[in-house]
Amino acid sequence: MYNRDEGIPRLLAKGRGREAEQIITLARESGIEIVENTALAAMLDAGVKPGDFIPPWCWEAAAKILAFVLSKEEK
Repeated sequence: MYNRDEGIPRLLAKGRGREAEQIITLARESGIEIVENTALAAMLDAGVKPGDFIPPWCWEAAAKILAFVLSKEEK
Protein backbone atom coordinates (compact mmCIF):
# COMPACT_ATOMS: atom_id res chain seq x y z
CA MET A 1 0.00 0.00 0.00
CA TYR A 2 1.25 3.46 -0.83
CA ASN A 3 0.06 6.45 1.16
CA ARG A 4 1.40 9.73 -0.22
CA ASP A 5 1.42 11.21 3.30
CA GLU A 6 3.83 8.52 4.52
CA GLY A 7 6.01 8.62 1.41
CA ILE A 8 7.08 4.97 1.72
CA PRO A 9 4.92 1.99 0.72
CA ARG A 10 3.95 -0.66 3.23
CA LEU A 11 3.61 -4.39 2.79
CA LEU A 12 -0.03 -5.18 3.48
CA ALA A 13 -0.06 -8.96 3.19
CA LYS A 14 2.03 -11.89 2.16
CA GLY A 15 1.57 -15.62 1.97
CA ARG A 16 2.49 -18.83 0.22
CA GLY A 17 0.41 -21.50 -1.45
CA ARG A 18 -3.25 -21.39 -0.51
CA GLU A 19 -2.82 -18.21 1.55
CA ALA A 20 -1.22 -16.46 -1.45
CA GLU A 21 -4.07 -17.62 -3.68
CA GLN A 22 -6.59 -16.16 -1.22
CA ILE A 23 -4.74 -12.82 -1.18
CA ILE A 24 -4.72 -12.71 -4.99
CA THR A 25 -8.41 -13.62 -5.19
CA LEU A 26 -9.34 -10.92 -2.69
CA ALA A 27 -7.23 -8.37 -4.57
CA ARG A 28 -8.89 -9.23 -7.89
CA GLU A 29 -12.36 -9.07 -6.33
CA SER A 30 -11.45 -5.63 -4.96
CA GLY A 31 -10.24 -4.37 -8.34
CA ILE A 32 -6.60 -4.19 -7.25
CA GLU A 33 -4.01 -4.49 -10.02
CA ILE A 34 -1.88 -7.66 -9.75
CA VAL A 35 1.77 -7.35 -10.81
CA GLU A 36 4.07 -10.35 -10.56
CA ASN A 37 7.67 -9.66 -9.56
CA THR A 38 9.33 -12.76 -8.13
CA ALA A 39 12.59 -10.98 -7.26
CA LEU A 40 10.79 -8.32 -5.21
CA ALA A 41 8.56 -10.96 -3.62
CA ALA A 42 11.64 -12.92 -2.52
CA MET A 43 13.26 -9.81 -1.02
CA LEU A 44 10.10 -8.89 0.87
CA ASP A 45 9.54 -12.46 2.03
CA ALA A 46 13.05 -12.58 3.47
CA GLY A 47 12.47 -10.11 6.25
CA VAL A 48 9.48 -7.80 5.90
CA LYS A 49 6.34 -8.42 7.94
CA PRO A 50 2.86 -7.26 6.92
CA GLY A 51 2.42 -3.68 8.11
CA ASP A 52 6.13 -2.87 7.80
CA PHE A 53 7.45 -0.21 5.46
CA ILE A 54 9.19 -1.57 2.37
CA PRO A 55 12.97 -1.36 3.03
CA PRO A 56 15.20 0.96 0.98
CA TRP A 57 16.82 -1.85 -0.99
CA CYS A 58 13.35 -2.68 -2.44
CA TRP A 59 12.36 0.89 -3.33
CA GLU A 60 13.51 0.82 -6.95
CA ALA A 61 11.54 -2.33 -7.79
CA ALA A 62 8.51 -1.09 -5.83
CA ALA A 63 8.68 2.29 -7.59
CA LYS A 64 8.63 0.61 -11.01
CA ILE A 65 5.53 -1.36 -10.05
CA LEU A 66 3.83 1.72 -8.63
CA ALA A 67 4.62 3.70 -11.81
CA PHE A 68 3.20 0.88 -13.95
CA VAL A 69 0.00 0.68 -11.91
CA LEU A 70 -0.48 4.46 -11.86
CA SER A 71 0.03 4.65 -15.63
CA LYS A 72 -2.69 2.01 -16.13
CA GLU A 73 -5.07 3.95 -13.85
CA GLU A 74 -4.59 7.10 -15.92
CA LYS A 75 -5.83 5.36 -19.09
